[in-house]
Amino acid sequence: MNDESGRTTERRLERAITELLDRRDPSSSICPSDAARAVYEGEDDGWRELMEPARRAARRLADAGEVEITQGGRRVTTDEPRGPIRIRRPR
Repeated sequence: MNDESGRTTERRLERAITELLDRRDPSSSICPSDAARAVYEGEDDGWRELMEPARRAARRLADAGEVEITQGGRRVTTDEPRGPIRIRRPR
C-alpha cells in the first residue's frame, strides 16, 4: 500500500469508527474489526490486514478526544493497549 492509499484507508477507517458509533447506543462500544470489515471491500477475510490500521485510527481519534479506547471495560491511554481493545464515545 503506498502512502496516499494508506492515508485514504486510514481516513476511511476513522470515518467508519465514528459512523459505527453514531449508529449504536451511546453506551455501546465497537471492536476495531467492525471498522476493518466496514472498509474492506472483498468477500474473504482480507479485512484482517486492516486491523492494525484500524487500531491506529482509533488511537488518533482518542488523541483528538472523539473516542475512548478500553480494555476490560476500563479506559486506557493510547500508548497502553496491548491485545484486544474496544472503542466507545467519551464518557
